[in-house]
Amino acid sequence: MTNQWDAKLYDRNHAFVSELATDLIDLLAPKTGDRILDLGCGTGYLADKIASQGVEVVGIDYAATMIEQARSNYPHLHFAVVDARELQYKEEFDAVFSNAVLHWITEPEKVILGIHQALKTGGRFVAEFGGKDNVKAITTALYQALKNVRYPIDKKLNPWYFPSIAEYGSLLEKHGLQLVFATLFDRPTRLEDGEKGLANWLKMFANSFLNAFSPEQQVSIISDIENQLHPVLYQNDTWFADYRRIRIVAVKE
Repeated sequence: MTNQWDAKLYDRNHAFVSELATDLIDLLAPKTGDRILDLGCGTGYLADKIASQGVEVVGIDYAATMIEQARSNYPHLHFAVVDARELQYKEEFDAVFSNAVLHWITEPEKVILGIHQALKTGGRFVAEFGGKDNVKAITTALYQALKNVRYPIDKKLNPWYFPSIAEYGSLLEKHGLQLVFATLFDRPTRLEDGEKGLANWLKMFANSFLNAFSPEQQVSIISDIENQLHPVLYQNDTWFADYRRIRIVAVKE
C-alpha cells in the first residue's frame, strides 16, 4: 500500500522537510546555465530556490496532488507527474537533485539507473534522504501499537527504504555513479503544532499503516504511539522526530 499525499497539509504542517535542506543546495552548487532535475520536488519550494540561482529546473513527482500544488505555488517553473522508477530522460541534465524522496522508493536500483541515464557525462547527483535507523523509535512504537490491537504485521505496509552508506554507495558505483561524498547523521527534527505534532506526522507520513483502520481506531492507535514515545520524543511541549539522514554526492563517470 502506498502513502497518500495531502499537499495542502504538507505545506501547512511539514514545510520543515524542505526548509531543513536549503543547505543541500549549497552542496549542489548550481552553476549559471545548468539544467537540473529536481526528483521528487513535492510542492516546489526547493525547485524555486534552485531556479533563483540562474538555472533551468524541471521538477517531477509521483504524486499528482503535489505537482498540482507546485504548479499553483510556482507557475513560472516546469513540473510534471513522473514515476522516479521509470525516468525516460537521456543525458539531458547537468545535475539531479533529490531531497527527502528516495527513502519512499523500495526499488532503488531502478531509480539509480534512470538517474545515470538522465545525467550528462560528468553530471552530478546530489541527494538527502532517510538513512539507516531513520525514525527507528517511531517505527518501533508503531509496530507495537499495531501488535497491541492484534493487527497482523505485514512488512509490505512499510513504505520506507533506509540504507546505510555502504549499501547505497555500492548501488551507485554498480551503475556508473562514482560516490565522492557521503555522510550519515542524526537530526532530531521539531514537529509543528505542539501536542498534535506527532499525530500530524503519522497521518502524513505513515498513513499506509493506518488506512486499514476506521477513524476511531486510528485515534486509538496514534494515542498508543504517543504514550510510548512521550518520554523519549516529547520535550518542552514539542514533539521531535528521530530523523537520521544520509547525504550523498556522486558523479557520472
